[in-house]
Amino acid sequence: MGNSSMHATANQLTPAKALEIAKNCEDGCVPASVTAVLERAINELWQRIQAQPSTYVMKKEEFIIFNYYRSRFANAAAAQQAVARFWNNFQGDMTEIEGGRAS
Repeated sequence: MGNSSMHATANQLTPAKALEIAKNCEDGCVPASVTAVLERAINELWQRIQAQPSTYVMKKEEFIIFNYYRSRFANAAAAQQAVARFWNNFQGDMTEIEGGRAS
């Protein structure tokens, strides 16, 4: 495959780029380096939410990653509250967020 970004190491990938690669992978075959970056990002974000479960407001970039993993947190009240806080505080263009305002 001619796409060199598919072969980038975890140290070279930003969470946003890793997410772009993951969403564009055919057959769900996400490279391990991409998964590692995304897992680190979602775990760090989840720790921030848990540390401030009633006050943490995700940034747009964080929400986009969180939204990718939303099913993982479907039964977590802190996650549902964090999503609600994001939308209550979001002032950008909703089209910037994939999936719009899904509940």
